[in-house]
Amino acid sequence: MLLVADGGSSKTDWVLQKTDKSTQKITSGGFNPIFNSEKDIARFLNQIKDFDEIESKITEIYFFGAGCTTPDKREIVSNALSQKFVNAFISVDSDSLGSAIATCKDKPGISCILGTESNVSFYDGNQNFPSKLGLGYILGEEGSGTYFGKILITDFLYQKMPNEIADSFYDAFKINKEVVIKNLYQKSYPNYYLASFAPFMSTHASHPYVKDLVFKGLQAFINTHVLIYPDFRSYYCHFVGSIAYHFKDTLKEICTQNEVNCGLILEKHIDELFDWIKKREGF
Repeated sequence: MLLVADGGSSKTDWVLQKTDKSTQKITSGGFNPIFNSEKDIARFLNQIKDFDEIESKITEIYFFGAGCTTPDKREIVSNALSQKFVNAFISVDSDSLGSAIATCKDKPGISCILGTESNVSFYDGNQNFPSKLGLGYILGEEGSGTYFGKILITDFLYQKMPNEIADSFYDAFKINKEVVIKNLYQKSYPNYYLASFAPFMSTHASHPYVKDLVFKGLQAFINTHVLIYPDFRSYYCHFVGSIAYHFKDTLKEICTQNEVNCGLILEKHIDELFDWIKKREGF
C-alpha cells in the first residue's frame, strides 16, 4: 500500500492507495517538527483511527510537511512515522517541495504556500530551491494565517477595527488582553493560536477593512518573496493553501498589477501530489 501526505501545522491531507488500487482520502490535524517533538507526533499519529487496521500493510510513505526543512527535523517526523508504520519505507521532505512538484510538475516555476504559514521556492523542473528569506511567524511569513491573525488581534486590542467588525470579532472569539497574553506567552503552539483567527476574514470578506487587510498582506508577500526573483516574469507563479484559495481574486489582481504570471491557485494539492508520486514510483 502507498500512503502520501501533505502535512501542515494545522491540518494534514493523506491519500492511501490500497492493494486493490482503490484510494482512500483521510484528513487529520497537523503537526510541525519545529514545535512538536517526536513523542508528540507519534502520539498524534496513534490517534488517527483510520490507520489502525492497515498500518502494518502500508509499504511506502511519502510525507511532505511544514517544518521539514532540515535533516534533523525530517528525522523527527520519520522516526515518529516509523513507530506507527513498522513495515514501510518512509520518505520525509518539506511542504515546499510537495507544493512545487504538485503545481510545477516537470516545468520550472515559482511555487508559493499561503496557509497557516507562508513560504516560496523556485523549482527548476527537477530540484527545489527554497527561499532563504523565511523568518518564521514572529518576524515574517507575510500573507499567512499567522500573519493576518497577529494583525487582527492587535487591531482589535488597540481599538483600530471599525466598530461593526470589532463587535463581530468579539462575538466570535470572546478575547481580551489577558486571554491573548495567556495563549501567546504561556501556552504551547502560539502560531496555531494566531492562525485560528484568519478564517474570520473569509466570513467578512466584503467589508472594506478586511479587503484592505487582505490586499496589503498579500501585496507584502508578493513584494518580499516573489518580486525578489530577477526573472520572475519568465515563469508561472503557483499558489497553494487556504489563504491563497479563499482570496484568489485579490491575489490574481495583485499578480496582474505586479506583472506576475499567476498560475494555479489550489486550496489543497494532495491529489496532484499523489498522482505525481504514484506515477514516479510505478504504483
